[in-house]
Amino acid sequence: MKKELPDQNQNEVTIVEPKELPPYSVKLDEPIKRGDQVIEVITLRKPKSGELRGLSLQEILNLDFNSLQVLLPRISSPTLTKQDVADMDTADLTAVGTELVGFFVQKERKEEAFLTA
Repeated sequence: MKKELPDQNQNEVTIVEPKELPPYSVKLDEPIKRGDQVIEVITLRKPKSGELRGLSLQEILNLDFNSLQVLLPRISSPTLTKQDVADMDTADLTAVGTELVGFFVQKERKEEAFLTA
């Protein structure tokens, strides 16, 4: 027996807006699985100068894997491990690294770039 829906229900469209991510966050294409935990979004905070110890700014800005593997566990939430970084999808690592690079540009320069772009 076929049940017909009333006309008003046939025309209704439900639009679900995606939740807005916190600032400096990246939604991963390939979530990180760690035991029972699944990490779908990584949020970064701006590193302090001391958190850059032992690293080259040039290598960070070039998205050098070894530098990212050291720095990301220091500034990510949830906290990533070196192994998490090693196992990340390359597109996700690039997205997280690109977000990170933005921390190294002064606000005034960002505004200038935005105005001239």
